[in-house]
Amino acid sequence: MAVVVKECGSHGSSSPRLLNFLRRNIICLVIFIIVTIIGIVLAWVILHSPKPHFILQDATVFSFNVSGDPPNVLSSSIQTTLISRNLNGKTGINYDRLDVYASYQSQQITLPTSIPAAYQGYEEVNVWSPFIGGKYVPVARANALSLIQEQSSGGVKVLVHVVGKISWKVGPITRTSDLFVRCPALISFGNSAAGVMVGGRGVKYTLVTVCSVSV
Repeated sequence: MAVVVKECGSHGSSSPRLLNFLRRNIICLVIFIIVTIIGIVLAWVILHSPKPHFILQDATVFSFNVSGDPPNVLSSSIQTTLISRNLNGKTGINYDRLDVYASYQSQQITLPTSIPAAYQGYEEVNVWSPFIGGKYVPVARANALSLIQEQSSGGVKVLVHVVGKISWKVGPITRTSDLFVRCPALISFGNSAAGVMVGGRGVKYTLVTVCSVSV
């Protein structure tokens, strides 16, 4: 009695299909791993980007007068020179919005001045020269009296603030942070040798103060 054995032709063709399926999945897995590693590296770079370095170079005082009876307002006009440096050699910084103002004894004593949005490349330096001040800005009476006393003594200690938002971008990843800069400044009065006359109306005081930066 003869035994007939039937061969299934599909067995031979299943092996190449299986190999192709495995090969495609391995390629997809490798691509996914590479993309994940790149994303992790980019995220690490941008999250560990150093904050910018700020210096208050100088301040030119055109007016600084406390008035009122009792004294309660300040009229001032001061031009500052602020220098910012990007310490990062891999990512640029977008300064999306910046406002500059001065404070005294934790009270804001000038109106805020906006600085236009700017981009700062790798290890680049930006220089801004905004005017800060305002006419008849309300000041607490105790602070007004203290300002008069310090001004008559020859020097007023103020803080120049820069506040706003900055962002770093590496590839598709962007990190946005609030920026807080505080620059102490001692503005001399009554000593012509402490500054340089500017345009016959203002006195420029060289400060070169390193500012504290928080992001």
